[in-house]
Amino acid sequence: MDSKRFAGSAGKWFAATIGLGAASYAAYVGMTWLRYGKPKPAEGENADALLDLFMPVYDAVDRHKIRVAAPPELTLSAVTELELDNSPVIRGIFKAREWILGSEPDNTVRRRALLAQMKSLGWGILAELPGREIVVGGVTKPWEPNPVFRSLPPDEFAAFNEPGYVKIIWTLRADPMGNGASVFRTETRAIATDTFARTRFRRYWSFLSPGIIMIRNFMLPRVKLEAERRCKGIEAA
Repeated sequence: MDSKRFAGSAGKWFAATIGLGAASYAAYVGMTWLRYGKPKPAEGENADALLDLFMPVYDAVDRHKIRVAAPPELTLSAVTELELDNSPVIRGIFKAREWILGSEPDNTVRRRALLAQMKSLGWGILAELPGREIVVGGVTKPWEPNPVFRSLPPDEFAAFNEPGYVKIIWTLRADPMGNGASVFRTETRAIATDTFARTRFRRYWSFLSPGIIMIRNFMLPRVKLEAERRCKGIEAA
């Protein structure tokens, strides 16, 4: 009898958890849909003049930051060399996207370091402050099952307006905080080039941006851990 009661109770809790998760996701989708095209600009220390040069106006934005007990140059080096494919959670997120959009698996052998891998996918570096910040951008159609990323020369990116595309720009940035510490920040901005692309991307962003946010949330502590490990290694040498 006790085992039956336990099984029944566990089943109810499981159903309640699934229901709560579904409700939270639905609320997120609704809020993201309503807020699309009305992003809040960054202010103060979160503002980014380099990003503003290439995309001062945008439809969607995602920002994250974490304090790191390591100098900026070590933090930036750690993130550019981060191997995201090592994380089962991140691999699972990419697999979920493949399933939802009906994508074909990407079997191309690529370099595993984050920045090198992104460049092999078609992203291009738009600007760089050595040891402080790297700005990466590209144009694509994110809603396609297997989107193709196309880089543009820095002097052409801001003016690009070919119909049917979304321009995306993101940054890896490490700001000094004194006493050998830094703050790692990453910001992603996106804007569609016409009404058709805006409609498609609004749907895509509303339903699938949780995966993008989860990747950033899993990435930040790994950047912190690796940068601080490198810093301790230098101090001990």
